Amino acid sequence: MYNMIKSYIPLAIFCLLIGCKEEKKNKEEATVPTETVEAPKAVEVDTTVVKEMPEDVSAPEGMVWIPGAVFSQGAVPQDKAAMDHEKPAHKVAVDGFFMDITEVTNDEFQKFVDETGYKTVAEREIDWEEMKKQLPEGTPKPHDSIMQPGSLTFKQAKSSVPNLYDFSQWWSWTIGANWKNPNGPGSSIKGKGNYPVVHIAYEDALAYCEWANRRLPTEAEWERAARGNHLNTIYFWGDEDAKLSDKANTWEGEFPVTNVETDGFGLRAPVKSYPANDFGLYDMAGNVWEWTNDWYNTNYYKELSTTFPVAKNPLGADQAYNERDPYAREKVMKGGSFLCNASYCASYRVSSRMATSLDSSLEHLGFRTVATPDMIRNSKK
Repeated sequence: MYNMIKSYIPLAIFCLLIGCKEEKKNKEEATVPTETVEAPKAVEVDTTVVKEMPEDVSAPEGMVWIPGAVFSQGAVPQDKAAMDHEKPAHKVAVDGFFMDITEVTNDEFQKFVDETGYKTVAEREIDWEEMKKQLPEGTPKPHDSIMQPGSLTFKQAKSSVPNLYDFSQWWSWTIGANWKNPNGPGSSIKGKGNYPVVHIAYEDALAYCEWANRRLPTEAEWERAARGNHLNTIYFWGDEDAKLSDKANTWEGEFPVTNVETDGFGLRAPVKSYPANDFGLYDMAGNVWEWTNDWYNTNYYKELSTTFPVAKNPLGADQAYNERDPYAREKVMKGGSFLCNASYCASYRVSSRMATSLDSSLEHLGFRTVATPDMIRNSKK
């Protein structure tokens, strides 16, 4: 929703904000002390990890044990499509944990809603007084015809798109779109209980996790689980592009004009439609993006790699920061979706990461959950 509202912010306000920011920056630079500042020393870290599943717990239904490991998180050297925010790769040590075998499905989310009466962000009336707190001061309120519950849906282009950085060319704010009506009014999830639930905002995912005694994975946990035994490859199956159609639901053809559907699907696919990875996890590449619990910070990988020789169970950046949008408070999403294409993101690569705002819900964004042995033990008390 935040991204939609931004389109109504007058250009003059942005220019003013940018000018003030640059002026402040110049003043700050002019007052920086001239003495040499000592670089922070690397922190020693215990890299012992829990690999084997503890004997006093067992995998909850629908989950599988992910053995702990020390590995390089981020872009591998041979990945020519890697973006700057995936670099540099940095060593992390992650303890073992349980993860959902599939993305949370419509049936699973329906059970949660039936038991709790929960209403997702995309279904709620929009509170302008609350929303404007997240926007630059002075942002005008959009017309009431737009300030209605809804979500972002994909719109296929009729002709070639010259600028693939302009996402508005294939996204549309659709009033009435939500997890039960994923393509807008008139659409339905009837008969699609085994499809991944979508149009899930961060708050919605957290609510489900609380009900299920789960949590969202950290980015490091997600990448550990996705890689399986392929710790140094571009994809969860290796480096071979030719296997993509057999391994994942992605966009094949000219994006966003023509999807030739070599992989069998034009939009979302039922979970387990493609082979699982080494750990028995499905759709860790393509189908729908998945929330993680980490704040998105453009500089996080760079800062982490210079501070820690190995980061132990990292929780991500302390605060959100996107150099392209300083007002954004975004979380990291992983895995890519049915809209990912080699021409502009190739986000079915394991190291790929994207940012999305907390209140964003989209046609290609869902989630899966994780649990630690302690969470399982505590649930039995």
